[in-house]
Amino acid sequence: MSARQAVLGVENASFFYGTQRVFEGVSFQLDEARTALVGENGAGKSTLLKCLLGELDLMEGQIVRSRGLKIGYVPQETPPDLAPLTVREALERALPVADGSEDWKVDVLLDEIGVSYETAQQLFGALSGGWQRLLLIAAAARLSEPDLLILDEPTNHLDLSNINTLERWLESERLPMLIVSHDREFLQRTTTRTLFLRSDGAHSFKVPFVEAREALLQRDAADAARRQLESKEIERLQKVAARYRVWGVKNDKFHKRAKATEKRIERIEADRTSAYSARERRLELHDGEMDAKVALRLQGLEVATPDAARRLFTIERFGVGMGDRVALLGINGSGKSTLLSLLADAFDPAVRHYDGAAPIRFNPQARLAYFDQRMADLPLRASLLDYVSSAEGATDRDANALLAKAGFAYMRIKGPIADLSHGERARLVFLRMKLTRPNLYLLDEPTNHLDIEGQEDLEAQLDASDSACVFVSHDRYFTRSVANRFVEIRKGRLVEIDDPEPFFAAQ
Repeated sequence: MSARQAVLGVENASFFYGTQRVFEGVSFQLDEARTALVGENGAGKSTLLKCLLGELDLMEGQIVRSRGLKIGYVPQETPPDLAPLTVREALERALPVADGSEDWKVDVLLDEIGVSYETAQQLFGALSGGWQRLLLIAAAARLSEPDLLILDEPTNHLDLSNINTLERWLESERLPMLIVSHDREFLQRTTTRTLFLRSDGAHSFKVPFVEAREALLQRDAADAARRQLESKEIERLQKVAARYRVWGVKNDKFHKRAKATEKRIERIEADRTSAYSARERRLELHDGEMDAKVALRLQGLEVATPDAARRLFTIERFGVGMGDRVALLGINGSGKSTLLSLLADAFDPAVRHYDGAAPIRFNPQARLAYFDQRMADLPLRASLLDYVSSAEGATDRDANALLAKAGFAYMRIKGPIADLSHGERARLVFLRMKLTRPNLYLLDEPTNHLDIEGQEDLEAQLDASDSACVFVSHDRYFTRSVANRFVEIRKGRLVEIDDPEPFFAAQ
């Protein structure tokens, strides 16, 4: 089936979980382009994908799909049943037939992407998350022979080198694609059409993400201005109609004028411009204070693998001051996340003073917050309310107010965290973090699951804050926007650099 014959879309589609609306009145049709699907956390992107794939049924509307359409799909999380298989066996699962007649295609793919025979015999679960993603995407695109490819958060777990590799792969593919991602630069580089999923439906633009987002915001602003003018005109006409009704007591002709004015009001209201209003769900950080200018000092620190079997790099001398937003750069496996974890483990809020000769020295007034990209400490069975109110000094009233301000519906806050999307879980972690009043942040891939609005909130909060921050991110856009210092793990040492662009290019 050619790209132009591959048809997939929805008409007036709606989906509800019970009484809770996920999306409503959504219509679009994919074409031969690489299309970005963008929406805030909880907008229903994953649910919409499941409907397109036939895993869920729409409540209203219909799926439009060409007969015999073959879809290649790579989910956001790696299927757990692949872990005990060898790399080769996992790739063979993507073949259209399982009789062994097409196994040679796996050999061709492994050769194309430079995977050795020894690696192909390893367990798939032993590979890094990044390599698992790349292999699954390559298998979906090349081995399953799809007419259309759907990728859900394809850059998750990828470092910059792998993201660049993925971008090159996608640019060389002629398949129509639907790509769900919050990585703005990735979308700008790889897609040519943008589809925004919002509470007021789907909005399509035949341009890449940056231009599409600007066009959408301009349209929203124009709609809001028109609606404001219409509201003023309705208010004026209502006053006119009220005067006519008063005057009609003495002269019947004013009754007719009043009715004519009221009909004008009805016509304006019937054709009134719909102006989109985003729900209030701000991501806020605490802007902590500290008397001293230096929040953290490192000297003579040896960073090793978690099992201490191998030294990764040495930090001879390094300081983080208040207001510093330090981007930690390095190739995959160089020890970026290991360093953040090491610093987080070294912090003890019960200890007011630290050994002046220790390799890790925190300011005695430091209040540290650590965002772990895996969110491994998140108690999934606990309710949202219990988790947020468990912060020291917080009350249920504080938690209720913050949850409402962050856009969590009251009916959901007593439900388990496990019911939240990964993006909503990330927002919840930041929400509780705010209540601990930190002034030093360690952020490991903080944008991995945040939607674009959440990323922009986080960027604005960090930019306006006087707190100290050290972060790791594969999001080039976020790194450029937030950091005012850059350090790179290079040849076993931590080196401060002036510009991250050479590092980005080298990947």
